[in-house]
Amino acid sequence: MFPFRNNAEGPPSPGYYPSSRIGSIGFNQGYTNRWGPQHQRLDQGALTIWLDRSSGSGFKSLNPYKSGYFGAAIKLQPGYTAGVITSFYLSNNEEYPGNHDEIDIEFLGTTQDKPYTLQTNVYIRGSGDGNIIGREMRFHLWFNPTQDFHNYAILWNPTEIIFFVDDVPIRRYPRISDVTFPTRDMWVYGSIWDASSWATENGKYRADYNYQPFVGRYNNFKIEGCNANGPASCRPASGSPHGSSGLSSQQYAAMAWVQQNHKVYDYCHDPTRDHTQTPEC
Repeated sequence: MFPFRNNAEGPPSPGYYPSSRIGSIGFNQGYTNRWGPQHQRLDQGALTIWLDRSSGSGFKSLNPYKSGYFGAAIKLQPGYTAGVITSFYLSNNEEYPGNHDEIDIEFLGTTQDKPYTLQTNVYIRGSGDGNIIGREMRFHLWFNPTQDFHNYAILWNPTEIIFFVDDVPIRRYPRISDVTFPTRDMWVYGSIWDASSWATENGKYRADYNYQPFVGRYNNFKIEGCNANGPASCRPASGSPHGSSGLSSQQYAAMAWVQQNHKVYDYCHDPTRDHTQTPEC
């Protein structure tokens, strides 16, 4: 069994449900295979991707965006999934290799007796050469993400980034300065891959292919964004009833509940980190 805290109790109602204002699209309407096509199956607009010893798989949006709301319902693999990452994220790493921006939702695989960790992260002009400055905030969810589909979303506009789980904001990352906020066009991606070197308890537990295939399921795709090639008059998406920026008091209360009860790591509170690199802390 998963050791869920506060299992009978979910977060207080956020009072506002951004996903309900955006219609769903089928996978092919917004995305295409990026890699591992033989490990990707489409059934009535829903997508299954999987990882085995030979390959993982990933997908990418048809268009780049300069802002928007990007969501998908995801169901994770139960059992032993250590070392495996199932993800949904924004990135421009193909355009700016070694110097890219990224906004991540990553599910860090786990051993059978422990819950999944949902990691949120923001990179600004990060690189793959060890100089990446991650801004990780991690959570253990208030439900079992392997039992059903749940909606996960990233809202990114010129003033803030908000991460949502079932329309509950779990993290808000405001734009404090241009150097700590991603402003360049990004694509939307999803993937399943082997990150044994770090994904589970800093690499303590690795992917075990006796349990293959490792499967990620996605449906209920939602994109409402300003296409990078679209009109300058496009209005950025909002995550709250207030319009352009911030959350309502009810949304802040729901977010505070999640962070008090389910947050398990915050880069700003990590004494081993060099916080001169993260002035927003």
